[in-house]
Amino acid sequence: MPMANIRRALAAAASLAALLSLPTLLFGHAVVFPKASTTGAYEKYVLRVPNEKQVATTRVEIRFPAGVRVTAFADVPGWQLEVLTDSAKRVTGAVWTGALAPRRFVEFSFVAANPRDASSLAWPTFQTYADGQRVEWTGPPGSKSPASVTVIGTATAATPPATYASWAALAMSLVALGFALRKNPAPQS
Repeated sequence: MPMANIRRALAAAASLAALLSLPTLLFGHAVVFPKASTTGAYEKYVLRVPNEKQVATTRVEIRFPAGVRVTAFADVPGWQLEVLTDSAKRVTGAVWTGALAPRRFVEFSFVAANPRDASSLAWPTFQTYADGQRVEWTGPPGSKSPASVTVIGTATAATPPATYASWAALAMSLVALGFALRKNPAPQS
């Protein structure tokens, strides 16, 4: 088999894998990771906030879903934490104040106990900039400013979407490689 066919197949497979991961790479909003977790588990969550403006981000606020019980926060150098609670002393949110320069991101970690039932958790987040602009990451999936969502399921059901994309990319790569490796018909004279 000509080496050019193998190169074309590998290039096609790499292009497909990049295309399938593109939505993850372009997603520059406030996002809570992981995107999937297990019912009843204690999970380390990470709120990742990029600065998409030309002025500093000075305040980040998150509201915790009702089914989640937040138990601890990590310190983030340069940021002050204010824990928000209700009248029963249940943690309902957090506010971090500091300074995040343009083209940078910051991660805020916290530990929470997941709900015991399968569900989808929306994480409303609010980002305030030095010029006073406030961006609300509270919309539905696919909107201009969506709230991050974590799917809570059983251990076998809590599979991150990236895993599906990886399997799809692998399958398409194998198909492309199969086409490239098949025998070419002999040239006719």
